Amino acid sequence: MPLVLHSFWRASAPYRVRIGLNLKGLTYDYASVDLATGAQAGESFGTVNAQRLVPALEVDGRILTQSVAILEWLEETYPEPALLPRDAFDRQTIRAMSLIVACDIHPLNNVRILKALARLEVDQADADAWVQRWISDGFAALEPMIARHGAGFAFGDAPTLADCMIVPQVYNARRFKVDLSPFPALVAAADTAALHPAIAAAHPNNQPDAKV
Repeated sequence: MPLVLHSFWRASAPYRVRIGLNLKGLTYDYASVDLATGAQAGESFGTVNAQRLVPALEVDGRILTQSVAILEWLEETYPEPALLPRDAFDRQTIRAMSLIVACDIHPLNNVRILKALARLEVDQADADAWVQRWISDGFAALEPMIARHGAGFAFGDAPTLADCMIVPQVYNARRFKVDLSPFPALVAAADTAALHPAIAAAHPNNQPDAKV
């Protein structure tokens, strides 16, 4: 089935989905939505996703939204290679790791929040400190989980849903100069995952709309 991913090169949520698509070996067309210029607010994209967020994945005329839900759909529709293990407790752990990123870190420092801080006249240093605080809090929760369950990747010795979420968040952390020294297991897992060919291909700098 033809797939079209509405994405922005540097945004972490579509980065997650690119990783998932690549790990599943799926080809897709790339439709750029320039968040830097506010293209998501335009009428044309509003007809794709009324929430005006990326990613949105078009599948045979249907629109899928929300990165975690899209990744779960990919896992259900294309079960091999698996992003979730068979054991229910292991699946729960990976989902918990993923949701720390999706629910506890990213919503507090995405583009909408940064723009809201700017409207409140929060200066750049304080805005950066805000981002650093929430990323660090989330990583502090992830670090012992990865130390316990990781074996090269965030969970085990192969990429999972957790890597789809954590690799983009580490990319963001480095953009915002977060001190990563307290999180050696997390950083090692993310850096190992980033070398996987499917994950490397999803890197922001390798996207058609990249501005580096």
